[in-house]
Amino acid sequence: MRRRWTAIAGAIAATALTLAACVTGRISLPLIPVSAGDAIAIQTVPVVLDPTHPARAAVGNFKFAGGVAVTSDQTSRLHGLSDLVVQAGGEILSVSDDGDLFTARLVLDGPGRLVGLREGTLRPLSGLVEEPLKGKEWGDAEGVTRLASGDMLVSFERRHRIWRYPGSGGRHPSPIPMPEVAMGLNEGTEGLAAAPKFGPDAYWVGVEAGGIWICHLKAACDAVHGLPEPAAGFRLSGLTSGPDGELVILYHSHSPAIGSRVIVKIVRDPMAGLWL
Repeated sequence: MRRRWTAIAGAIAATALTLAACVTGRISLPLIPVSAGDAIAIQTVPVVLDPTHPARAAVGNFKFAGGVAVTSDQTSRLHGLSDLVVQAGGEILSVSDDGDLFTARLVLDGPGRLVGLREGTLRPLSGLVEEPLKGKEWGDAEGVTRLASGDMLVSFERRHRIWRYPGSGGRHPSPIPMPEVAMGLNEGTEGLAAAPKFGPDAYWVGVEAGGIWICHLKAACDAVHGLPEPAAGFRLSGLTSGPDGELVILYHSHSPAIGSRVIVKIVRDPMAGLWL
């Protein structure tokens, strides 16, 4: 069990560090937007667990699986990645604050540490009618997950909503249930994860300020109580499901003085409130 959770926790930390590096712009971007087709070249730079101790590879029982900062010299739109899903075979799926869908494949070294990405693609997410999504108001994607059916779910803030993109190849999405709760303009559904333990159409939804719901494609969302609350100064920024139906919650905090910090909570039985 510890080995499996090491891999999951490592992936979560690598995601958080990768996204933070993308946002801070440690790699030079093109000065002006340039067109990008589905396939784009990717450049990566290694990210360490602790910049003050570059050789550090663990914190307690947590083992760092590696991290990279990502950009492309073919487009200025590869930035602001908000969530990341690692799929079978090492393919990753991510969405951006500008309404783009980014996919790539992990490159691992001999011991299985993350050292890069390959086979990158970048394309705009489509809207209900027109495509692509236009402007921050409609394109601010925050969460992404994929159901067993192959359907992709994407959550957005500002215009708060969750859309299902069909895995059968159709490009136009359809709205699906989301928590009926008030959310701030830039404080929406940050966490989104498939919940196969509760059915093939079930998914978790987490709101940045706190609060987690279990939803189904054709039923209203139900709030789940008794789960860990964000620590002072931290906000919910990601969810995923564990191998045995556990709920993994990622909390994130950032300040200019301290930098980025993350807390990971593993909920063994979400409905019973049992967490590690």
